[in-house]
Amino acid sequence: MKHPLSLAALLLCGSLSTLVQPALAEPSGDQVLSTQSSSRAAPAESSAPARDGTKDRVLSTSPAQSDSARAVARVFEQRFPGIQVDAVRVTPMNGIFEVQVGMDLLYTDAQVDYVLQGSMIDAQARRDLTAERLEALQQVAFDSLPLDHAIKQVKGTGARKVAVFEDPNCGYCKQLHRTLEDVDNVTVYTFLFPILSPDSTTRSRDIWCAADPAKAWKAWMLNGQDPAKAECDTPIQTNLVLGRKLNVQGTPALFFADGTRVNGALPLEALKQKLDAQG
Repeated sequence: MKHPLSLAALLLCGSLSTLVQPALAEPSGDQVLSTQSSSRAAPAESSAPARDGTKDRVLSTSPAQSDSARAVARVFEQRFPGIQVDAVRVTPMNGIFEVQVGMDLLYTDAQVDYVLQGSMIDAQARRDLTAERLEALQQVAFDSLPLDHAIKQVKGTGARKVAVFEDPNCGYCKQLHRTLEDVDNVTVYTFLFPILSPDSTTRSRDIWCAADPAKAWKAWMLNGQDPAKAECDTPIQTNLVLGRKLNVQGTPALFFADGTRVNGALPLEALKQKLDAQG
């Protein structure tokens, strides 16, 4: 659950990353369910995609506004030392700029005298512009994922695809796999993402290094059958870095073939609808 944060707290805090956190689904009713690490993922400034300099990372919706956007980014970083701005964009609201820090959005005036956190609503069109922007920012090209670092399970034709970041000790991940038992014609790529306990890392290693990782993973997630101890080179650390870059802060995190994502375990009908929508 995302709690509102006061501007005073933001100004008094040494790092914005401890305040600005993306929302995670609450475990109730038919909502998606996810388990969050006991320690937060890497701060937004370290988990954001690589930046190559001011000209590349500070953007604007209009070339004519690029100078003012860069100026806003420069002043913002001066006001909040240690915070790196990923992008600044003009908004439909006169004189107000959208500031992107990692996967979070803030709003400010041209002088960065005031900073706002919250949703910008188009009152006439009844649109949440902030939510739309965040959805666009969180989209990931499925083909860009290193699928060779994931455990691959194919059901039926395997035509529909989903990639999932999972911790082996995540109860909601196990619930997702029970749900997947009733889903056909899907390929599931599991990125081992041990964030809940040291035992998560050990079990992830043993599963990845098993003679049949997919079989070992399914046996553990569905039947609680511990994998045999095994040693080999694993992509686990690479997966952790990738997950932080993609702002994965809880498990399961699902990435679909159309670039969209869902944080949490979807109920059966919602999962089927999401997969059907992939075409």
